[in-house]
Amino acid sequence: MTAHENPPPRPTLEDGGPRLFSWLKTMRDHHPVWQDDHGVWHVFRYADVQRVITEYEEFSADQTRAVPDQSRVSRGDLTLMDPPDHRKMRMLVSSVFTRRAIDTLAPRITAICAELLKGVQDKDEFDLIRDFAYPLPVTVIAELLGVPAADQPLFREWSETIRFSDGADPNSPELIAAVEGAVTATTEYLAQHCRSRRAEPRDDLISKLVQAEVEGVRMDDEETGTFAGLLLMTGHVTTVVLLANALLCFQERPGLYEELRADRSLLPGAVEEVLRLRAPFMHTKRVAKRPTEVSGVTIPPDQMIEAWLLSANHDEREFPHAERFDHRRDPNPHLGLGRGVHFCLGAPLARLEGRIALNMLMDQFSGIDVLQREFEPYGWGLSGAQRLRVRPRRV
Repeated sequence: MTAHENPPPRPTLEDGGPRLFSWLKTMRDHHPVWQDDHGVWHVFRYADVQRVITEYEEFSADQTRAVPDQSRVSRGDLTLMDPPDHRKMRMLVSSVFTRRAIDTLAPRITAICAELLKGVQDKDEFDLIRDFAYPLPVTVIAELLGVPAADQPLFREWSETIRFSDGADPNSPELIAAVEGAVTATTEYLAQHCRSRRAEPRDDLISKLVQAEVEGVRMDDEETGTFAGLLLMTGHVTTVVLLANALLCFQERPGLYEELRADRSLLPGAVEEVLRLRAPFMHTKRVAKRPTEVSGVTIPPDQMIEAWLLSANHDEREFPHAERFDHRRDPNPHLGLGRGVHFCLGAPLARLEGRIALNMLMDQFSGIDVLQREFEPYGWGLSGAQRLRVRPRRV
């Protein structure tokens, strides 16, 4: 088969994933490199995906090579930079957003979890996402940055503005306008906070970012606002999806929740397996810098590539019994949070929030039954439920 032959239509996530997982297997086996009707190239096998997302000499993160109109909203966006510019910006950010700084958040994350669980302790049923998985990380990241928690509805509004973008034509004027509007609103909101912190620094991440300096370089307000916006958006949705997907994985394997509850040392491995089997981000984008061959197909320069992280994580060529949830899988070299220079900067925070939240759910509930799950397009290639109605079994 060739890259231009028509595969089966791509299914939605309405059934929770099985049809999409089956489609991805068909693509790996028969259409490992495929160009869709919008001219976007899709790559599905683990080895190819890993190559596309790590070999920045061949594959650029700068999407303006393929969609020049995106240049209006890409300045300061770490995810759209290549080395050496990416290295300099990452060093600036990493100098303040350190693992040590993240670890100090554990008591506050625990306190927020306790408060949220108190709010559902007398409910026979509740929406795990609305009542727990969403307010937890958005409160943490808002407090970390130093922006008012009362503005949380704005953050959700901006993130949902581009919800429809997954699978859309990247050159669509409507899509570009929607993304530009959401990004501009977020950046301007946070740039105001940046200007305020330059005048009156506080003990928060925005204050540290505007003061950070590496090799004599500082970020300006627009760059700082763009990065803070990226952290604000991806820094909460990753954890929301991780927690919802964990409950789905536990539900699909009877007895697993109880096993993990009895032996919490297994929980970190279970979190990694959730990130593999139900990767938060289904795919990520790159652009070929020159004519490049992938699995026997030549991708022309300056064309968009969608590297399917979710498909790579289900590739039987890399993971034995890939469709089975195995919380003891070792090694587990999944790509759920990326790989290489663009490995997710917020991964330590998402993992920390996930472990604390799941531990506290297990402390309070002997079991959690999923009663109803609703999947809608998330945008950004996110893969998870939007609503998850559950019934807890209390200790």
